[in-house]
Amino acid sequence: MESADRKDIAACLNGDKNSYANLVRRYEKQITKLMWRFSRDPRVCEELVQEVFVEAYLSLSSYRGEAPFLHWMRRIGSRVGYRFWKQQAKAKSTVPLADFDAIETEAVDKVDPSVAAEILHSLLAQLPRADRLVLMLMYFEKCSTKQIAEQMGWSRAVVKMRAFRARRKLKTIAERENLWEKLGWIH
Repeated sequence: MESADRKDIAACLNGDKNSYANLVRRYEKQITKLMWRFSRDPRVCEELVQEVFVEAYLSLSSYRGEAPFLHWMRRIGSRVGYRFWKQQAKAKSTVPLADFDAIETEAVDKVDPSVAAEILHSLLAQLPRADRLVLMLMYFEKCSTKQIAEQMGWSRAVVKMRAFRARRKLKTIAERENLWEKLGWIH
């Protein structure tokens, strides 16, 4: 653990509220990036970031310092995001992929990156939460199977199995929606 983190955590646990603000400033960008993976709505993302920092503050006394503070924060963020997806599943609020039918096969090279991101987000939203989480952590957050297993309390075998099945499901959804050809993805 970095000495600045150790110092701020100790001061915070001793009642210094400004020291927690230092931790928030230090890690806000990384946590916002992580939470953006769970919701692409800026307002919702901001709420999720706040929830992560509130949960971290309330759990600060349980932080053992065995791993970097950011890893601990990302673990909390993953749980917060996972709960958010669980709530969303109950509300069933996803962007239908049919909205992306306007993409022309010939214009694949000209697809706006923000449109491509929305398509990917919509595809991922159709996966079960655990599968979506594994792919998001693996490909967007560049976590290893070991890191994902530690964050989620799963075995590495479970992470590997979920990733394999999730990729297969994602391919099936993309093929069903004719996005495979439209986006020029290779079989």
